[in-house]
Amino acid sequence: MRHDDADKALKDVNGALARLAGENLEWTWRLKVLKAQILLYKSNYQEALSVLREPLPASLVTTDIAVRKVMMEGIAYRQAQQFAESERTLAEAEQLARASHPQLLPDVLNARGALEVDEKKFHAGEVSFEEALMLARREGDRDGEASALNNLARVAISQAHFDEAVDRANVALQLSRSLGLQPLTATILGNLGWSYSELGDFYNGLEYFKEGAERSQKSGLSGYSAYWFTGVANSYLALHEYGLAEDLARSTLDRADVLKNAQTTTECLNTLADVMLRTHQLSEAKRYNEKALKIEDSGGDTFGVPDSLILAGHIAAAEKRFGDADQFFHRVLSGPSSDAPLRWQAEAGLAGVREGEGTPKEAERLYLQAIDTIEKARHSIDHDELRLSFLSSGIAVYGEYIEFLVRHGRSADALRQAELSRARMLGEGLSLAAKATSRTMPVQPQQLAQRLHGTLLFYWLGEEHSYLWVITPTKTLHFALPPASEIDQLVKAYRGAIVNSRDVLATEERRTGEKLYAMLIAPAQKLIPANSRIILLPDGSLYGLNFETLIAPEPKPHYWIEDITLTTANSLTLLASSANRPAVNEKNLLLVGDTKQANTAFPPLSQAPDEMKKIERYFPEPRRTVLEGARATPSAYLSSNPERFSYVHFVTHGTASRARPLESAVILSPEGDSYKLYARDIVTRPLRAELVTISACYGSGSRAYSGEGLVGLSWAFLRAGAHNVIGALWEVADAPATPELMEGLYKELNQGRDPATALRNAKLTLLHSGNVFAKPFYWAAFQLYAGS
Repeated sequence: MRHDDADKALKDVNGALARLAGENLEWTWRLKVLKAQILLYKSNYQEALSVLREPLPASLVTTDIAVRKVMMEGIAYRQAQQFAESERTLAEAEQLARASHPQLLPDVLNARGALEVDEKKFHAGEVSFEEALMLARREGDRDGEASALNNLARVAISQAHFDEAVDRANVALQLSRSLGLQPLTATILGNLGWSYSELGDFYNGLEYFKEGAERSQKSGLSGYSAYWFTGVANSYLALHEYGLAEDLARSTLDRADVLKNAQTTTECLNTLADVMLRTHQLSEAKRYNEKALKIEDSGGDTFGVPDSLILAGHIAAAEKRFGDADQFFHRVLSGPSSDAPLRWQAEAGLAGVREGEGTPKEAERLYLQAIDTIEKARHSIDHDELRLSFLSSGIAVYGEYIEFLVRHGRSADALRQAELSRARMLGEGLSLAAKATSRTMPVQPQQLAQRLHGTLLFYWLGEEHSYLWVITPTKTLHFALPPASEIDQLVKAYRGAIVNSRDVLATEERRTGEKLYAMLIAPAQKLIPANSRIILLPDGSLYGLNFETLIAPEPKPHYWIEDITLTTANSLTLLASSANRPAVNEKNLLLVGDTKQANTAFPPLSQAPDEMKKIERYFPEPRRTVLEGARATPSAYLSSNPERFSYVHFVTHGTASRARPLESAVILSPEGDSYKLYARDIVTRPLRAELVTISACYGSGSRAYSGEGLVGLSWAFLRAGAHNVIGALWEVADAPATPELMEGLYKELNQGRDPATALRNAKLTLLHSGNVFAKPFYWAAFQLYAGS
C-alpha cells in the first residue's frame, strides 16, 4: 500500500464505500479488502476481521479479491496471535494464489513468512521470504521485493543475527525509499533501530527509532509509531537519560492503552520498571513489572516475557527474595529464546543472587559464565564497525563483576577484569586477541609502570560506583570515585567552557576544573611525585577531557600540565606491547597537507603552508617526503609505503563520524570523486612510526566506545601500528597557534625529547606566551595517545 497517510486513506475508502452503497459488488469488496489492509497497517486487527467477516459473493470466489481477502484475514489473526487460525487462512490464500493468481503469491508468502517468524519457525520463514523475493524479482514487482528484503532482515533480527540484519535492512531501505513506500520505509527504519540497539550502538539505534516513529506517525500508522517510540525510550534508558526515557514511556503507554496494543503496552511498562529500578524506586518498579507480567500471563503479549522476567528477578533480588529471583532468572535461561543478551543478563542476575545467599564462589563462576556469553556473541559479529559497539550492551556485566571483586577485597583482580574489557578491537587488529582474552595480563602493572618510568592512572566509570587504580613502580592502590553520572556532568560543563575559548583559570569555570581535580586526581596525589610522567587510561566521558587542563590548587591554582607529563592510553596490554617494540632508528618524515580544496565544506587552511615549512626545516631533503597540493591524495598516501617513515604528519582538515567512526577521515586533495582518507583504510596499511601527528580537527574522534575508548583517526593509526599518535579532541582554529605549537614539538623532538615531553614543552610555551594562545582552547586540543 503506497498511502503516505493511513488516516486519510481510511477516510477516502469509507467515503467511496458510502457512495457505492453496495451497488457494485466487485468494487465494494475491493474497497473492503483495502480498508482491512489499512486497518492492519494501523494494528487494528479486530476491526479488520470485522470488515472481512462476511463471506464473499459466489461471483467473486475465483477472483483475486478472494486471495486478498483470505490473506488479510490471515494477517489479522497473526496480529491477534491466533496462530492456528492464521495458518489455516494463509494456507488457503496460498492455495488460491498458486492455482489461479500467481502474481499475488509473493504477498502471500511474505505474510506466511511473518507468521512463521512469530511462531519461531525461523528457517521456514526464511525459505518463504526467499521464495517471495525470487518471485517478486521475476515478476518485476519492486514493492514485493522491498517487502521481502525487509522481512529477511526481520528473520535475522529474530535469530539475533543483528549484523546480518543491518546489511539486509540497508538494502531494503534504499529500495523502499526509491519507490516512495513510506510505511515500509518507516518499518525498516525501526528494524534498523532495533538491530543497532541490540549491537550496543544506542546512538544509531536512537536515530533510526526516532525517524521510524516519526515517519509512522506522519503516515497515520499510530500502532507502529507507538511501538517505535518504545525503542526511542529504551535507547534513552541505555544512554542513562532516565528522565527522557520515563517521560516518553509514560506518554507512549497512554497511546498504547487507547490502541489496545498489548505488545507496546508491555514494552512501556518494562521501560518504566527499569527506570524505577535504576533510580532506586523499588516499589514503583515492582508495580510496573507486575502489570507487565499480568498482561503476559493472560496471553496478551508473549514477546516481552523474558525482559519482564529479568526485571522481576532484579526486583526480587533487591528485596532479598532470593528464591523468587532464582526462579525468574532460571525461567529465562530455560525458555525457548536463544537470545545472547537475555542469557548473559540472567547469568549475571543469578550471580548476584548467589552472592546475596552467601556463596561467592558460585557467584563468581556465574559472572565469568555471563562474560563468556558476551565474548562469544561479540566474536560472532563479522563487521568491525558493529563489533566496536557491541560491548556497550554488555559492559554493565563487567561492571557488576568488578563491583563484586572490590567488595570481596580483590582489587588486583578487579583491575585485571577491567583491563580485559579494554581495547579489544585494537588488540585484535594486531593479532593480540589471544592475549586480550586470556585471564592474565601479559605484564604485571607495577613492572609496566617501572619500565615506562611513570605512574599509571586507570579509571573505570560505573553506574553505582567508579574506581581509580593508581599504579606506581612499587605499589598499586585503588580509590572509590563518584558514579559516572556525577562525573559526566562536570566533564561536559568543563569541556564546553574550554571549547568556547574561555580562560577557565581566570573565570568562574575554574571551580569546575578544581572539582574535577579533587574528584579524579586528588585521591592519588600523594602517590604522584613532582614532575611525574603520567600514563592515563580513561573511561567513558573522561576520554573527551584533557586532564592537563584540570586545575591543581597548590601552591596557587594552576593547570595540571605545569606538574606532569601526560600520555593517554587505552589498555595496559597494548602499552606493554608497544613498550616491547624497538624504536625506528632512521629519522625521516612523511608530510602530507596544504591540499587542494575538495569542496566548500573544507575551505583552504591559511596556516597550512607556514606549518609545513616550519616542520620541513627539521628534516633535510633526503629524509623527507612531501605530498602537498594536488599530490596530497588518499591513494598517494596509501601507495607511499608509509611504513618506511618514523614520523608522519598531516596538515589538513579532519572529520569525526559519531555514527560511523571508521568513516572518520583525513580530508585530502580530490582525485575523481574521492578525497577522504578513511579510518577504515588507514588500519589496513601497517605502520612503524614513532609518531603520527594529525594536525586537523577531531583527529581523536568524537565518540567513546565501552572498552575501546575514542574511536576515530588516532585510534586507526594506533591500530595500524604507530607507537604514538597526536590527535585533536575538538575543532582546531586555523590560527598561528597551531603552526607555533607544531614547530615547538619538532624542535623538542630534534633535541632528543620523547614525544610526550616534546608536546608538553611546546604546550607550555603557548601557555606562558602571555597572549590569547595561553587559553587551553589553543593548546589542549592536542593529546598524545600511546599503546599500539
